[in-house]
Amino acid sequence: MNLRFAALGLAAALLVSACSGGGTVGGNVGPNPILPVAPTPVPANPLGKYIKHVVLIVQENRSFDNLFANFPGTKPISGGRTSTGGFCKLHPITFAGGDIDHSYATAIANWDHGKMDGFDLNHHGTTGTGAPLGCYAYSYVAHDLIQPYWQMASQYALAARMFPGEFGPSYTAHQYLIAGTAAINASESQVDVPTGLPWGCDAPAGTHVPLLHSNGAYQQLGGPFPCLAYQTLADSLDAKKVSWHFYAPPIEAPGPGFQVGGDIWSAYSAIRHIRYSKYWTQDVVSPQSRVLTDIANGKLARMTWVIPDIQDSDHPLGDSDTGPAWVASVVNAVGESKFWDSTAIIIVWDDWGGWYDHVPPPHRDYLGLGIRVPAIVVSPYAKKGYISRTVYEFGSILKFAEDAFGLARIGGQSTDARANSMDDMFNFTQKPRAFTPIAVKYKPSYFIERPPSMIPPDNQ
Repeated sequence: MNLRFAALGLAAALLVSACSGGGTVGGNVGPNPILPVAPTPVPANPLGKYIKHVVLIVQENRSFDNLFANFPGTKPISGGRTSTGGFCKLHPITFAGGDIDHSYATAIANWDHGKMDGFDLNHHGTTGTGAPLGCYAYSYVAHDLIQPYWQMASQYALAARMFPGEFGPSYTAHQYLIAGTAAINASESQVDVPTGLPWGCDAPAGTHVPLLHSNGAYQQLGGPFPCLAYQTLADSLDAKKVSWHFYAPPIEAPGPGFQVGGDIWSAYSAIRHIRYSKYWTQDVVSPQSRVLTDIANGKLARMTWVIPDIQDSDHPLGDSDTGPAWVASVVNAVGESKFWDSTAIIIVWDDWGGWYDHVPPPHRDYLGLGIRVPAIVVSPYAKKGYISRTVYEFGSILKFAEDAFGLARIGGQSTDARANSMDDMFNFTQKPRAFTPIAVKYKPSYFIERPPSMIPPDNQ
């Protein structure tokens, strides 16, 4: 792979007028109203009676339409409108082709107050410069490359209304997957990405994260160092002595003082009381391929996050078709283990990556929801071939885990309390289904034996 880290300072290039408290970008205006969240009904059977393990597999940078456009049972689409009133037909692509800018500003332009017609304005890379890509983002990954995903969605359950908690890229998305928020208080949230690598408490001195204020103002300068103290699902798990593991790839960050193997690409690296505690060495596990050998050896924590190497992440910069086989290998490992009958596997993509999606996200607050991504539930209790149209957000995943493990809501700015749980994708009255292995192009040994790339699965 010939990969290069793009320069940071994403929003500065795109939002010149919105620096340091000036300007409004997006906000909760437009044709999509703020939607009330209906209380989630208490399931007829407590989740914890059936689900003892939750495995969250996180992939990178794909919208729902980019992977599941025209999946059987979904509304057929042929393409989408552009910013000039034109029309782009959906066309097939491979996993290669170069990254698309997917900063906060790009998300807002793509969304365009719910019209979902700004994807033709997207640029390659992370700087938002160069000629717009036109119809490039109006595409789907060729179906022969993603058969494991379609097979899992057909056999189990597919969420057709999953949205990240916030507009923007991977850094905040991963914070929502551990904490249900990236906010630092009731009126300010982290947005976009830190200005230095690696993300988190190990970032170079002087690194900061841009802020978005509740009045819509984007603040490029003066935000916090990315080493914060809000509560996470790990804190709730630890309080109840429920085991957890976060499998993550080792990375080499550029700059003085960083050594090969010295860093790990983990959302928990931005949580001070996790990064500098026994839990960092006890529960953050690297390389990520150890999840396969741990399960084979009869070890699986009650709550598990699985983060890929960039080569297996579905990220366009990975220039690789191994992602579906990586995910399927983890699913197969669980399915063929003693843990199958008590496990819910949730597969989600962290952000839309700049790819077209036609469904406007509903508004929950000034931060989002963000542009729709796919999510698949694999479990012996998952409804077969079910397509859920319940509105989910990343807080829904946390809420499901909390209910399964009998945990209280995280509190603070976390979205877990307001989110709809994902329990409607399950049928606990049915007998646990036997597992049928997912066909894969690459065997588990490929991922176990291959050296790590040492490249972050995303740097935007």
